Amino acid sequence: MDDLDTRHAGLPETSPADTLTLPFAAPEPDAPATPPLAAPEPERKKKQTSWLREAISRRALQDWTPAGVDMDFAHRTERFWRFVHDKYFRVETTGWERLPDGPNMLVGVHAGTWLTMDAWMLQLAWTLHFREERPLHITCHDVLMAMPGLREFFHKAGVIPAAREAVETCFEAGHSVVIYPGGEVDCMRAWSRRGEVELNGRKGFVRQAIRSGVPIVPVATVGGADTVFVLSEGRWLAEKLQLKRFLRSEMAPIVAGLPFGIWLEVLPSHIPLPSKIRYEILDPIHVTHDPERAGDEAYVEKVYRDVQASLQAGVDRLMKARRFPVLG
Repeated sequence: MDDLDTRHAGLPETSPADTLTLPFAAPEPDAPATPPLAAPEPERKKKQTSWLREAISRRALQDWTPAGVDMDFAHRTERFWRFVHDKYFRVETTGWERLPDGPNMLVGVHAGTWLTMDAWMLQLAWTLHFREERPLHITCHDVLMAMPGLREFFHKAGVIPAAREAVETCFEAGHSVVIYPGGEVDCMRAWSRRGEVELNGRKGFVRQAIRSGVPIVPVATVGGADTVFVLSEGRWLAEKLQLKRFLRSEMAPIVAGLPFGIWLEVLPSHIPLPSKIRYEILDPIHVTHDPERAGDEAYVEKVYRDVQASLQAGVDRLMKARRFPVLG
C-alpha cells in the first residue's frame, strides 16, 4: 500500500532543513549586547511516534519472506480465487506484452480504503498469468502486515512490508514488486476523486528503481473505488485522533457500503462490493543504472512526473470505458 519507508532501513528521515541550529551565544560580560541581524529560526518539533506505532512497525517486519506466493496454497485455493477474479470482480487486464523481462517495479494507484481489492486482483491476475515463472510481491501498510490472521495470509500471498530492505531483497532475487507510492492518501481518497492519480509527492520509488537498476512499469486501474464508497477522507478527524502518530495514517475515511451503511472506517471492516476492475499495463519507463543519480533531484522529479503522467493518461482511458458504478 505504501511508498518505500526508509525508517525501517534505519535511515534518517531528516534533510539539511530539518537540522536544528544552535541558539545564539550570549555576549561576553564586558561586550555591548548588540542584537543579532536576524532572529533565530524556530526549532522544528521532533517527529513523535507512539509506542503503538513502533510496535506495529516491528511486528510488520517479522517473518516476511522473499519466496513469493506459496504455490501449494495457491493450488489448493485456486477454484475460490478463480471465482473472485473471473466472476465477482470480472477482472480484465491488458498490456502483458509490454512487460520487460526480468524484475520490474510496477507502480500504480489503488482504492478501497483498508481492503484494496484492485491491489489484490493485480497480484492474482499476475499469478494466474505467470504461475511460478515470475514471482510478484505487493507492498503493504504496517497495520495490515501486523494484524493477526491477515499477516499469515499475506505471507502465503507473497506480500512484503513497504520497507527498503524488503524491496531490495526481492529485486536481488529476480522478483518483481508492486509499489503504491500514494499509500493511504491514495487508497482512501474520496469517491469524487476516483479518476485522479494520487502519488502524494512521494518519490522514494524512483530512487529505489535507480538503486536497484529496474524499469518502472506503470499500471493503470479503475473499479477499486466502487468496492466501497468513500464519502469523506476525514483528514481533519485523523488529525484530531492523531492517527498519523499511532497508525501512520493521514486519513480517517467515512464510507458507505456493506455491512454498516455509513460509518467511520479506522480499521478494515467493510465487505467489498462486486465492482468490475480493469487494468492496463503501460509502457515501461527505463531509468539510469547509475546509483549516484538517485541523489539528482531534477532527474528524480522528471521520472516521477513521467510516471504520474503515464498513469493519469491510462486511468483516463479506462474511465471512459466505465459507464456505471460497480457494474462497470
